[in-house]
Amino acid sequence: MNEELRWLAVFCTAALLISYEVSLALARRRCSVFITRSAYAKLREDWLVAVSNQKGSEILAVQTLRNAVMSATVTASTAALGLMGGLTLSIPTLRTEFGGGAGPQLTPQLAMELTLLALLFFSLVLSVMAVRYFGHAGFIVGMPVGSDARVQWMAMGTAYVRKAGDLYSVGLRQLVLVAPVTAFMLHPMAGPVASVLVCTVLFGFDRVHDEGPSQGS
Repeated sequence: MNEELRWLAVFCTAALLISYEVSLALARRRCSVFITRSAYAKLREDWLVAVSNQKGSEILAVQTLRNAVMSATVTASTAALGLMGGLTLSIPTLRTEFGGGAGPQLTPQLAMELTLLALLFFSLVLSVMAVRYFGHAGFIVGMPVGSDARVQWMAMGTAYVRKAGDLYSVGLRQLVLVAPVTAFMLHPMAGPVASVLVCTVLFGFDRVHDEGPSQGS
């Protein structure tokens, strides 16, 4: 396959994913109630308000946030392992392109390898930050319900729970977007096909269905 077709496959793979993410962002701004990410953000806020109005719920609330911390930790660990593996596989190409005397030449393969590393890196950072915010929120929900300290930190706890959930959601999403990039590296024409499949699957996950927001990432 010649270089032009490879670059065309790169463009199609990226354009499909970017177009879907932009359309999702616009849909979230227009009517966020039908987008699972917004619905779950509101759910987390309502959850914090509910447990803050129920005395004796401190332990349950801390355990719930501990489960969220574990989920974000698993995502961060997966991204870290993927990043180390990706770097190991990409080092020969990077050494060849950036270590030669003629200067680096950006090829389709190199562009997708760098994209893969970027997705894994952002997934790692976002997941780690989600763990951080979930941890901070855990200290707040562990305070006695009705105490002055709980009331004082309630607004920050609500913001932290929402932010942590959003960070975890986006970090997990980066791992999903790795699939089309990996498919391209196996065969350039597999990239656009994988992008279509991923967008189709995400379309179902990103919409709140009639039975309620039972899906989403």
